[in-house]
Amino acid sequence: MEMSEDDNNMEDYPTEIHDYLAAFEKSLGSVDEMLKTMMSVSRSELLQKLDPLEQAKLDLVSVYTLNSMFWVYLATQGISPKEHPVKQELERIRTYMNKVKEITDKKKAARLDKGAASRFVKNALWEPNAEKEHTSKTPAKGKKRQKD
Repeated sequence: MEMSEDDNNMEDYPTEIHDYLAAFEKSLGSVDEMLKTMMSVSRSELLQKLDPLEQAKLDLVSVYTLNSMFWVYLATQGISPKEHPVKQELERIRTYMNKVKEITDKKKAARLDKGAASRFVKNALWEPNAEKEHTSKTPAKGKKRQKD
């Protein structure tokens, strides 16, 4: 079995974090694949296929991802991202993401047809007067009308 360069450098960092680094490397691979997929289609071509709300979602996810990656970059450089303007930018983007989510939820909510609802309620309620009128106009089942 050949030892890779990564295995040779394993002594460069504590063995306790090996699993974390492996998971991080796998996540980076996933991000790389997603970016390749997104970059394979031109932005204008992609936006033409989306409605305005979906366009806003795409833009927000893209800018949030970019800022999150910058957050990670700052952390790897020993700079605390919590004191960097990127934190406020991420919060601002989250605010807009919540606004878009509210709009999406409102679109998904069932719309009330007031006319249909009032007819449904009116027909569902028992009205004693209507019952008497109904029975007096029609003969009772099982009884034959007698002719005079």
